[in-house]
Amino acid sequence: QQPMVESGGGSAQAGGSLRLSCAYSELPSRLSCVGWFRQAPGKEREGVAAIYTGGGSTYVADSVKGRFTISLDDAKSTFYLQMNSLKPEDTAMYYCAAGSRILGCDVYGPRRALPLEWGQGTQVTVSS
Repeated sequence: QQPMVESGGGSAQAGGSLRLSCAYSELPSRLSCVGWFRQAPGKEREGVAAIYTGGGSTYVADSVKGRFTISLDDAKSTFYLQMNSLKPEDTAMYYCAAGSRILGCDVYGPRRALPLEWGQGTQVTVSS
């Protein structure tokens, strides 16, 4: 069983919205930062948003600040990425991840960061 499974990707017009979900199971408690990355063709993977499962603090990349929101539903073991005011440059494969260090969520410091667990990815395509 995969520990993390994304859903909710698809196509949208510029200015539209999409919501991604990541259902997780059996994640070790030490992986208390969960979040989203994206990778566009020919570009490096970049962190988009993160949330600390121990207290709910959120972190969002400057490129999506004010448009994307990350949230967590502990009861459903699911976290979300609400994407509003989408732009064509948001087109990418989006991956959910869990670890000890994602964006500003940093539990043990950079030297003791644990490897990330990844979902399989979901495609988001925004047309102009």
